Order: sequence, then C-alpha cells, then structure tokens
Amino acid sequence: MAAAPWLVSDELWELVEPLLPKRERRFRYPGRRRLPDREALQGILFVLHTGIAWRHLPAELGFGSGVTCWRRLDEWQRLGVWGQLHRVLLARLRAGGEIEWSRAVVDASHVQAKKGAPKRARARSIAAAEAPSIT
Repeated sequence: MAAAPWLVSDELWELVEPLLPKRERRFRYPGRRRLPDREALQGILFVLHTGIAWRHLPAELGFGSGVTCWRRLDEWQRLGVWGQLHRVLLARLRAGGEIEWSRAVVDASHVQAKKGAPKRARARSIAAAEAPSIT
C-alpha cells in the first residue's frame, strides 16, 4: 500500500531540512513551542494535495493548525526555500536521468511575452456600486 503523498519520507526530509531556517527559542519568555518543521511541511502538502481550506486542516492529523501551516508556507516563500528546493530536486532528477524533456511545456500563461505585447487593460472594479433608481 502506497504512503499518502503528503507524508514526507526520511529521504525527502534529508533534502528539505538543510534548506529550512533554524529558529532558536528565546531563553527568557520562550512562548509556545514551535511546531516542528516536518509536521508543518506535511500539513502544507496535505492542504495543497487535497485542496481544502487552510482553516479546515484536521487537527487529528498532527500537522498543527491550518493557520500555523499557512504562516510557515508564507515564511518559507519569503525566504526563498521553495525555489531552493525546486533547484535541488531538479538537480537530483537530472543527475538520475529521470527528467523527460520531450514532455516539457512552456506555457504563455507562465512566461510573459514582453516584446511587442500590448499593455494590459486596467481591471474593472467589482466594488459595490449604487444601482440606478427605478422610481
């Protein structure tokens, strides 16, 4: 039986852990103990895999609250962890000859065509507007 895709294997954790920032607890007024990074990562992967809302992350799974996982996702994004992990995983796949470049696609929705592209129109406001009177 295959493991759930959001469970981080020891092999994957060995790649991810060195990329994560180390947080030392304060000696004085240490506050609540921080959720371990591995559990937070599994919570992030669970939400991304299942598509549930962050606030609906089940506490029974042991991944912490959805808010905690979202904050960790945001923190790691701002620190560039995801880009570093992407490069590490691509290098590992490339070294193992496991990337099939014939299936690679460059999509214009991800890569902008800067030269000669018309400027985007301003987005129309969706704010509530006063309706005309019918009396």
